Amino acid sequence: MYSIIVVPTPAATPGEQVRLAPGERLHFGRTAPRAAGGRRHLDVPHPGVSRSAGEIGAIGSHWTLSNFSPASTYVVENPEGAGEHIKIAPGRVDAPVPFEFSRVVLPSGSDLVDFCVWAPRHDYVERAHDAEAGEPTTSAFPLDRSKRYFLVLAALCEPRLRGEPHAPPPTADMIVDRLRPLWPAANRAAVQWNIDYLAVKLRLKPGPDTAGAGPRLHGKKESLVSLALRFDLVREDDLATLAPAPASATTVPEARSAGATHEARTPHRTRGTGEPTAPAAARPR
Repeated sequence: MYSIIVVPTPAATPGEQVRLAPGERLHFGRTAPRAAGGRRHLDVPHPGVSRSAGEIGAIGSHWTLSNFSPASTYVVENPEGAGEHIKIAPGRVDAPVPFEFSRVVLPSGSDLVDFCVWAPRHDYVERAHDAEAGEPTTSAFPLDRSKRYFLVLAALCEPRLRGEPHAPPPTADMIVDRLRPLWPAANRAAVQWNIDYLAVKLRLKPGPDTAGAGPRLHGKKESLVSLALRFDLVREDDLATLAPAPASATTVPEARSAGATHEARTPHRTRGTGEPTAPAAARPR
């Protein structure tokens, strides 16, 4: 069974792809090594690439990368990870790569040469472990995907999930425009309130009942996006929640909140809960 697929170029046909079974290795570089020893080889025809640049090893559900260059650092990017990447130092051997989809970037003179590696094999436990008696495990990030705050979080993450790993988070006004088909009463203050609420809920800033307010959180939207994508709190599949809702799907609660256009920017406190609350148009639903 093949566990690793190497794609030399984006336009490569299935016949040009290289498939590796667990235990197999693939040498890559400008030319094949003289003493191949039965090893397979991937040509990288660029004058800036070493004759023997490195080697890929298939290890079950993941793969390794060796950097034979004496001076150049290789970068392995996760195209789905919003800028997530690892660096393989010169001379490093068998560095494990955890990404399912990877882009290997080789610095080559004044250019950057790359090829892709896919690791489609996924191994899981056969069954869930039996639940033991006692208190249930507390969820690290308790998010309700039916609430408005999750729509705001998905809209914040959307540019990077759409393939722009270095895109800045959208502004509050851009989020208002993006969510208006689903949330007619949305406005800048309501969106900003939900962003503040998410920062507390995801523990990026202290809650309103905390004794010390703590330092002001700069780059709040950037921090939310980074956290959400790092822990898969928002995935590409979740972007379907941002699709405009059909006219027949407009709910009565949405219609009731349509007249609320002036919301406070500062969250209020709810007695006994420690969580902030807000006027109807801003409150998570």
